Amino acid sequence: MAKLHFYYSTMNAGKTTTLLQANHNYRERGMHTFLLTPDLNKRDGENQIKSRVGLQAPAYAFSKKENIYETVFLHHKQQSIDCVFVDEAQFLSKNQVYQLTEVVDRLNIPVLAYGLRNDFQGEPFEGSCYLLNWAESLTEIKTICHCGKKATQVLRVDQNGRPIAKGSQIEIGGNDRYVAVCRVHFKKRDTGPLFIPQMQLDIQTTQKA
Repeated sequence: MAKLHFYYSTMNAGKTTTLLQANHNYRERGMHTFLLTPDLNKRDGENQIKSRVGLQAPAYAFSKKENIYETVFLHHKQQSIDCVFVDEAQFLSKNQVYQLTEVVDRLNIPVLAYGLRNDFQGEPFEGSCYLLNWAESLTEIKTICHCGKKATQVLRVDQNGRPIAKGSQIEIGGNDRYVAVCRVHFKKRDTGPLFIPQMQLDIQTTQKA
């Protein structure tokens, strides 16, 4: 029987890489997959899921108000879908998470959703909150803090690497804006002695060249 799976992590744990590898496994066996990504995720370009290690795949970009069940249903009628993948699942609305359960329960299509559990202020994302409540399968993708402990939180930083305590919950960025830390260093707002923002690394590389 199909299930709703939620793979959650903090930043830089490789969740998108894991998604793309799982999608590849389906595709190389001749199975048809349907990849979804929120349309606000402009970092990788529209209709694209791309990991930081270079893996990428085309995807359907959905809006915040879109009925995901209806979208999957229409594509399923045109081409039978064996599995649905959702990147950046933390940006789903409560209704959209419910719609994913309908994809599983009514269409019998497994759904694998990947996302962050909480934001840079330690608050849960709406999509992740309901995925944690409604998914049959929960898997944590782990990474570590600079101290070696498991990272469970994320700090947002400015261009100089200083932690930012305020701001909107949704702000797309990568290694240059976020760093994963344990709870202790999250409380201390401590990114660690070795953290250097990506834009500074780019400047250093240019100067050396």
